[in-house]
Amino acid sequence: MNFPIELKNPLVVFDIESTGTSPRKDRIIELAAIKVNVDGAEESKCWLLNPTIHIPEETTAIHGIADEDVKDCPTFADRAAEIFDFFRDCDISGYNSDRFDVLCIEEEFARCGYNFASSQRKHVDVQRIYHRKEPRDLTAAVRFFCNRDHAGAHGAEADARATLDVLKAQFAKYDDLPRNVDAL
Repeated sequence: MNFPIELKNPLVVFDIESTGTSPRKDRIIELAAIKVNVDGAEESKCWLLNPTIHIPEETTAIHGIADEDVKDCPTFADRAAEIFDFFRDCDISGYNSDRFDVLCIEEEFARCGYNFASSQRKHVDVQRIYHRKEPRDLTAAVRFFCNRDHAGAHGAEADARATLDVLKAQFAKYDDLPRNVDAL
């Protein structure tokens, strides 16, 4: 299959695993990147990196990477030039990447003296496309759970009634929901 997007620049689709959820203080442990060239040809790289800081156990529980796994791996600084070259002159893409991955990689490069310049690149955040095409608002919930249109959307009375109808329908659909307010 041909790549469905007309590219003016190569597009790097990437994902990271990190030591936590703060782009400023946490570090990248694993970086996978697939470059789609303008002609549609793909090349991929994956780097397992020593973050130089402790990987919390609760983070290891999510991605499965522990301090022991990366103790002998190169650091981001060791691979910064190689990673920077892979991303050179490319637009970027990921899932929820604008809110986390881009910030993390930009911060890692800054620590190494590189200007990743994400603001000068085009971004394709796949999560944004998903949320735009598959909205998660009250109108979508009424359609999904109640199989009807939400007449009077954004009127307080209609929205309150629709919300109650959706709540009842959720309990009809999901029999594992807790049956008390404290647990909900």
